[in-house]
Amino acid sequence: MSLLFSPRRLPLALLLLLARAATAQDAPVYPPPAPLDTAGIGPTDAKTFANQQVVGMGPSKGLIVKYEQIPTSFAITSTGKNGVGDFSTQVRKNATLIVKLYAPLLNHPHLKVVLGFNYDHQEYQFRDPATSDQYSLYGNIEDKGLNIIGTQLAVIRPVDEVHWYLFRTKAELNGDYNSHQLGISDYLKVTSELIYGWKRSPTFAWGLGVQLGYVLGRQSIYPVLVYNRTFNPRWGVEALFPARVLLRRNLSPHSLLFTGYEVVSSNYNIQLNKSFKTDTNPTVTSLELRQIDLKFRLRYEHELLSFLWTGIEAGYRYNYEFNAFDRTNNARDRVINSQLGGTPYASLDLFIVPPKKMLQKAERRRK
Repeated sequence: MSLLFSPRRLPLALLLLLARAATAQDAPVYPPPAPLDTAGIGPTDAKTFANQQVVGMGPSKGLIVKYEQIPTSFAITSTGKNGVGDFSTQVRKNATLIVKLYAPLLNHPHLKVVLGFNYDHQEYQFRDPATSDQYSLYGNIEDKGLNIIGTQLAVIRPVDEVHWYLFRTKAELNGDYNSHQLGISDYLKVTSELIYGWKRSPTFAWGLGVQLGYVLGRQSIYPVLVYNRTFNPRWGVEALFPARVLLRRNLSPHSLLFTGYEVVSSNYNIQLNKSFKTDTNPTVTSLELRQIDLKFRLRYEHELLSFLWTGIEAGYRYNYEFNAFDRTNNARDRVINSQLGGTPYASLDLFIVPPKKMLQKAERRRK
């Protein structure tokens, strides 16, 4: 039995498999929850409609620009399947640029609709690029990078003071395309989720739901648990289990510290420049690359201006999967098993939040 599927690693495999479908960020809510009173949690308006956010959480993000990089080189070891050979080299650069934009279309107390856009570009540079046609996959990745362009629509429906639900659908183009090669049918991935929740108090909200997403290349339904809780003026937890669990420390009204883990997964369609053959397919022209990373994170967020925050993050990335499957037939035969070496990572981001004056005006109108 392969080490990848040994009984010792089965619990981690199950966690990663479930989390594969639950990696979307929480939809922002406008206005965001009130800041935490560090002298003690004061009374709140009992007529406020419920949602998934609690006091003490950071402000809602409108525009996010993030750059992440692996500071050191690391190994990649590939084992071929179905007649494909083996290959190994060093990755000397791995960096990702992420841009996200959220805009409220409706912002009523009983109905909030948020439109989102995202763009991700992940770049790999290999120390010894593969010369074999069987590993033209890595040449494609190095030449064009891995890209995601997406849009999403989130509907947050507070039912009353206790109950709420959230529906979100997202469409993304994932692959190694560039601008003149982009084709919707070749790269489209669609996911949807529905969560129903309870706001037990201003400091505790939770919910259960399901997501229709991609695992092992096929759309399937998976569970989601939301658990947001502020225990006291300093400590809280924010979880979208099993994808993300974060312990929050409120340092001040202007600074937050987080620690925990997050599962980051991607599914890319790759159009090969050079075809190759396997035991089951004489002409492989397209591959599906599935990447799953488990990140242990330490993150610091700080307010720079009333509308501008920064985030600094560092941690360790453990790669669980970087495997390629044949997309030219419906069998989705696995042709390459890869393992990326574990490595530290660091990121820096800036994000724009609703200005405090605008939130204060919105709060006065609500009351």
